[in-house]
Amino acid sequence: MITVQVCVGSSCHMKGSYQVVKTFDSLIKQHELEDIVKLKASFCMGQCLNGIATMVNEKHVNNVGFSNAEQIFYDEIYPLAMAEKEGAAAQ
Repeated sequence: MITVQVCVGSSCHMKGSYQVVKTFDSLIKQHELEDIVKLKASFCMGQCLNGIATMVNEKHVNNVGFSNAEQIFYDEIYPLAMAEKEGAAAQ
């Protein structure tokens, strides 16, 4: 299971975290990854100066914004999800 956390605290909310959550949710559903990727809202992660605070598993992902959320999904989340899906299929 891949856990994706997006901060929805006041600073990140003002930067557009709600749109990032919507984008990630839409892409997870589009690629039928609901059983592999768990999307969670979180409060302050102490990364307010690095864009919308986002974590993929235990890795902080910096410079996330609503304008690049789709690219972040394909760079950071999708490859992990595909690897996990392939691993599950091999068993």
